[in-house]
Amino acid sequence: MAIALRSSLATKVLQALRGVSNIDTLPIESQLVSAFQINQNSTKTRIELQLPLYTVVGERKNHVEKKFMFRKGSEIIEKFETNNSVTGISLSPPESKIPFLNFHLDISCYCRNLLSDILGTSEEAYVSRKLFSLPKDQIVIEFSSPNIAKPFHVGHLRSTIHGNFLSNLFHALGHNVKRLNYLGDWGTQFGLLQFGIDQGWLSWEEISKSPIRSLLEIYVKANTMAEKDESVTARARSLFQKLESGDEELLKNWREIRQFTVTELRQTYARLGVKFDEFNWESQYGIKELSDVLSILEKSGRLITKAEGTKVVRLNDQRTVTLVKSDGSSLYLTRDVAAAIDRWNRFPFRRMFYVVDNAQSDHFVALKSLLSFMGHTWANNIEHVKFGRIKGMSTRKGTIVFLSDLLDEAHIRMKAKQIASPNTRVAIEENPEITDILAISAVVINDLKQRRQRDYTFNWDDALQDKGDTGIRLQYTHSRLHSLEKMCGVSLPEELLSLNTSLIQEPELINVMRDLGMFHQVLQDSYNQLEPCVLVRYLFDLSHSLGVALKTMPVKNQEEELAQVRLAIFSASKRILSIGLKILGVQPLLQM
Repeated sequence: MAIALRSSLATKVLQALRGVSNIDTLPIESQLVSAFQINQNSTKTRIELQLPLYTVVGERKNHVEKKFMFRKGSEIIEKFETNNSVTGISLSPPESKIPFLNFHLDISCYCRNLLSDILGTSEEAYVSRKLFSLPKDQIVIEFSSPNIAKPFHVGHLRSTIHGNFLSNLFHALGHNVKRLNYLGDWGTQFGLLQFGIDQGWLSWEEISKSPIRSLLEIYVKANTMAEKDESVTARARSLFQKLESGDEELLKNWREIRQFTVTELRQTYARLGVKFDEFNWESQYGIKELSDVLSILEKSGRLITKAEGTKVVRLNDQRTVTLVKSDGSSLYLTRDVAAAIDRWNRFPFRRMFYVVDNAQSDHFVALKSLLSFMGHTWANNIEHVKFGRIKGMSTRKGTIVFLSDLLDEAHIRMKAKQIASPNTRVAIEENPEITDILAISAVVINDLKQRRQRDYTFNWDDALQDKGDTGIRLQYTHSRLHSLEKMCGVSLPEELLSLNTSLIQEPELINVMRDLGMFHQVLQDSYNQLEPCVLVRYLFDLSHSLGVALKTMPVKNQEEELAQVRLAIFSASKRILSIGLKILGVQPLLQM
């Protein structure tokens, strides 16, 4: 919705409030600007802005106080002066759960300002015109975070695409975002890997060709042997202890394994369109960093050393966590504490998000508690962004283990659908990148449309269909709008405010304009809830409105003024779709 119109309305509401009795404290203008909402339930030929009455007269919960709100609302209406942008003002019905003031907007004025706002600046500048006041904070987001020698499975997929969404959203809203990938490269698993390498199961050349699969093969084989033969476990433990002590040959092998792994991971991330500012490692937090953590906890009286040498901290009456095992080795939680302190020292963050599944809730409660025990007040800035699990993801060959298998399977299925579809406009064999983008769009949107914390069952047919609420449908709408721009035979005027928006009278176009006006409102809701599904569902709704309008509101062969204003609506819609898809981590296609 045009920011200038909201600001003007907020000023006029404040002017009216000064003449209303028994209002002790006036709201500030920025609060009102962000409180205005497009009324989704207004009639097809009307566009309304709603303002909750509690934002202007204070929260009133019981029946008597609700009547007070309505009386004050009536007084505001009497004092409010309409103009050429606001043609009327009314109260919501008495039975409304939340009383609203409804401002009836002049459609022509609203459309002219909104189209000029959307099309008259860059995508980045338009998004940053926030309806809500936000300082430019330092945000740290840890996401994806697979382990060396273990598969990049579909659980990492959810962490990766949800973390990417949050990074894109916070960046778009003007924050300074650090994207971190914290890889598990430490522990006895390396001892098992080195044991297998020493056995000559695979050569370094073989490992380099397919690192993650090769390392997993070695790890599984060594782990199976260790379960049956205690000497293998002892040898693996000894190898890892030598690594911790700085054995040069083992350090060389370990660095090579890390590099092989990152090289392969980068290829998968590139397919998903995901980038990181830093790759961090568990191994970065060694004896010095961990000793500092333990020393502070010991001085505070929180650290307890048991008879067998285990070091623990009691979080509460019901729970104790271990920080050092009896053999003197640290645990993941200990290293996570050291990592959080390091991040605070390097990027003093307003918020740090860990995008990790629901099962790790206790871990992050412990992490924040330990940091608080150490006197770090910023521990409250840490947030665990939880997500549910995916069920039913499998290829034709069986259950999926590797994310690359999932993406390859999506590509194969998408290509088959393209070949079978009469709507395919590109040469499939010559444009495999388009097939890959479509396939990834389908997988990503199918995931992000779900409520984040819910488990869900994946279905290939649902994800890849080109009708209904899917990523394919959003890409089809975007590419169709691009084609319309190129083929309509008309161009937009240089001065967008000269558009004859009085010609926007049909309900189909008014619905689209109403949807476009909600975009910043939707971003605000996504931001507040950390929920991508809010934005996804909005894009689905916009796509549905556009589907109706595109069928009945032609641009080509119309009178120039009519053609231009319709083109402006469709071009603005394409821009909002493009912005939304990019925030979700999807590359918008121009043809498919």
